[in-house]
Amino acid sequence: MKKKDVPQDESGLEKDSIKEICYAVDEKGDYTTIKSTGWDPKTIALDNALQEINERINDAKARVLNGETSPVEYYMERHKMDIGILASYVGKFQWQVKRHFKVKTFNNLSHKMLEKYADVFDISVEQLKDINYGN
Repeated sequence: MKKKDVPQDESGLEKDSIKEICYAVDEKGDYTTIKSTGWDPKTIALDNALQEINERINDAKARVLNGETSPVEYYMERHKMDIGILASYVGKFQWQVKRHFKVKTFNNLSHKMLEKYADVFDISVEQLKDINYGN
């Protein structure tokens, strides 16, 4: 693809001022790199993925507010983690992290465990306990 033909379609990447590097042929016929904001098929896939992530975050938030799950699940979704990643960060087994999604179990966690979660999510323990904290 020639340098002038590299797609610059609007995308979710552009909103975050992120551009990807593409290889193209310059005027001399040499390969070079050029920044691209994306192209339509990739933009559609990216937008669909981001929409799904946002739905998962909103669903988790609603479940927390309804007392159906703990804030751990909400922050896990918000930070685009899965149970395996979160478990490795806090030094627990996956089944233990899943247990911490239960409101009753979460409410009985030690301050030390709450601090581990708060550190992973880069928030305070108060924010961890109350997802509306500071809003």
